[in-house]
Amino acid sequence: QLQLVESGGGLVQPGGSLRLSCAAAGSTSVYNAIAWFRRVPGKEREGISCIKTSDGVAHYSDSVKGRFTASSDNTNNTVYLQMNNLNPEDTAVYYCAADRECSSPYFGFWGQGTQVTVSS
Repeated sequence: QLQLVESGGGLVQPGGSLRLSCAAAGSTSVYNAIAWFRRVPGKEREGISCIKTSDGVAHYSDSVKGRFTASSDNTNNTVYLQMNNLNPEDTAVYYCAADRECSSPYFGFWGQGTQVTVSS
């Protein structure tokens, strides 16, 4: 089993940066694929990144590629999502999720979400 807690959301101006954290507790050695999703009210959930903490290899959606960077601090069982050059379109609730592989068709463990608002 695994528990995930997101933090770091908030209000930022367009062009600004924010770093989200996803702290994990439990079977981190097994469920070591950590994905970031975001959801805007009225729209489908969007997968934006996934990182395999065992090797640090990360993948990104086209919508965030070049602006967002995922990283893992395995000592502290924490995955970060560095978000740069934020746009108002990035406003969403951001969730981290975990499973065995980034290629998993679903993710079995989810955090509670953290709100990111990009506005002037």
